[in-house]
Amino acid sequence: MTKSELMEILPHRNSMLLLDEAYEEDGFAHGCYTIKGNEFFLDGHFPGFPIVPGVILCEILAQSTAVLLKDKMQEGKVCLYAGLDKVRFKSPVLPGDKFETKCKIVKSKGIFYFAEGEGFVNGELKIRAEYSFALADKSALCSQKS
Repeated sequence: MTKSELMEILPHRNSMLLLDEAYEEDGFAHGCYTIKGNEFFLDGHFPGFPIVPGVILCEILAQSTAVLLKDKMQEGKVCLYAGLDKVRFKSPVLPGDKFETKCKIVKSKGIFYFAEGEGFVNGELKIRAEYSFALADKSALCSQKS
């Protein structure tokens, strides 16, 4: 999927759409994002030695995984993180790196989905995580604000 195709299933835009492309193969979601070096999250993390924050790597994993739910992602639905577990960072991801993901959904229960993902640069494992998210109805979320 191209960036424009990803925008049809993901609500993220501008600086928060953290995939250049993604696809599904044999039950796995694969995505990639090249760290350009001018991203907002590198500005203060860390001056003189920019490192992609771990939370951003986790977000890239989640956005990649959403590709597996493309048939369920319809108008009025949004994927929201529900939890992160067993997150392990192996080494830093830096400007110029092409960060590639391999993710799968391991189970689901109602609106909740449980996944596992890994992120690599040049085949080297950089992060491994288990995480969950909910496929929520936007209108129900908006009514909670009242």
